[in-house]
Amino acid sequence: MIRDFVITKDLCIFSVVDYRHPKDRIRALLRYLPDEGGERRRRDIRYRKVEFEESFRVINREKYLVTDVHEVPREETKEILRPVEGLKRALKRSERVRRIVRVLKRVPRNKIGITGSYLCELEEDDSDIDMVIYGDWWRIAREEIKRAKERGEIEELSEDMWREVYRKRDPEISFEEFLIHEKRKDNRGMINGVYFDLLYVSEVPPPWYPRGRRIKIDKIVTKVIDATHAFNSPAIYRIDNSEIEAVLSYTHTYAGQAFEGEIIEARGWIEELRSGRRILVVGSSRKAKGEYIKSLTLMGEV
Repeated sequence: MIRDFVITKDLCIFSVVDYRHPKDRIRALLRYLPDEGGERRRRDIRYRKVEFEESFRVINREKYLVTDVHEVPREETKEILRPVEGLKRALKRSERVRRIVRVLKRVPRNKIGITGSYLCELEEDDSDIDMVIYGDWWRIAREEIKRAKERGEIEELSEDMWREVYRKRDPEISFEEFLIHEKRKDNRGMINGVYFDLLYVSEVPPPWYPRGRRIKIDKIVTKVIDATHAFNSPAIYRIDNSEIEAVLSYTHTYAGQAFEGEIIEARGWIEELRSGRRILVVGSSRKAKGEYIKSLTLMGEV
């Protein structure tokens, strides 16, 4: 399942990045490498974190298939780390995690998990906390985060932190536009100065749009008619357009960027599927340079 992590027989740690996988492989990304000089430790083994671009340079291509992601042979899998089970362990280690879970009191425990460094037991004291919410409880979780901020139980991101997030994402929209969109998502906060966010996982596989043939890069202005999977990965916005069926975002920046009934402006690659249907893809590269989604409705431009 997406947001799980996989530990291989050679002790590499991969994050699972897709809902659908080939029969004999798992679609994932290399995140941590065993390294005697690494600054992090998991059960007496030292690791170092590998960033996205570096992961494609250092991956063992004789063992792992490299496509748009890394594909791990199932026979090489030693252990699968699952967010719900990982949360049980993280609650014993972190008061910050315990505080977040207390805020999410209306969400059943089996619908909350933790991913990222906490799931891998490789967190540092100031590591970001990536919580996972499953299925329809996503709406409730976001409501609880919003209310907790209003009560002062958790902190809103400081402007410095917002600017740091913006710098890391490096999106094609202005900081002001970024902030307007992000603040209404209600899936981020801070606990004692440490950043956390909520990540959505669908309990049923979302609609599948395979990568198609690139036609051209283009900008469209259109109405969102279905935002059910707006927070998914990829984010999916079905639109009211006679030529293009949906806008997909493969970059987390534009997840939850617009809701049903809103008018969006989107720029990305138009792709044609084998069926002849067309989609517009935002996030053809990691940084999605030149590509974006913004809600004109939210910004009062329509």
